[in-house]
Amino acid sequence: MLSERRDKPAARRFFRRAIGNNGVPDRIVIDKSGANLAGLEAVNVILKFSGLGEFIKILQIKYLNNILEQDHRFTKRITGRMLGFKAFHSVSATLEGIETAHMIRKEQFGTNGLNAFQQFAQIAA
Repeated sequence: MLSERRDKPAARRFFRRAIGNNGVPDRIVIDKSGANLAGLEAVNVILKFSGLGEFIKILQIKYLNNILEQDHRFTKRITGRMLGFKAFHSVSATLEGIETAHMIRKEQFGTNGLNAFQQFAQIAA
């Protein structure tokens, strides 16, 4: 059942506005929300009758749209204990270091025979 705030007209307005700003996507990943599905199906009907483009492929998978959040769990675990930052540049430098160390650990850089510490030292220099 659709709630008052996440209903079909609201989802359709959102997707029409997003498509107007960014163009028609090939596919959209949504959660199991019935309002989002109904809104996208309405947008697909509009695209069909207006002839503006191909249909939008709808991937309705509960957790697939949270891949970024899953990747940032590591960063959230470290920064959650901090009291906060006083300046933006210190936030930027800290997060870049944490993300770089995490990317090295996940082997997203070419290793070139170096261990994680050597890679980090090479990037930091």
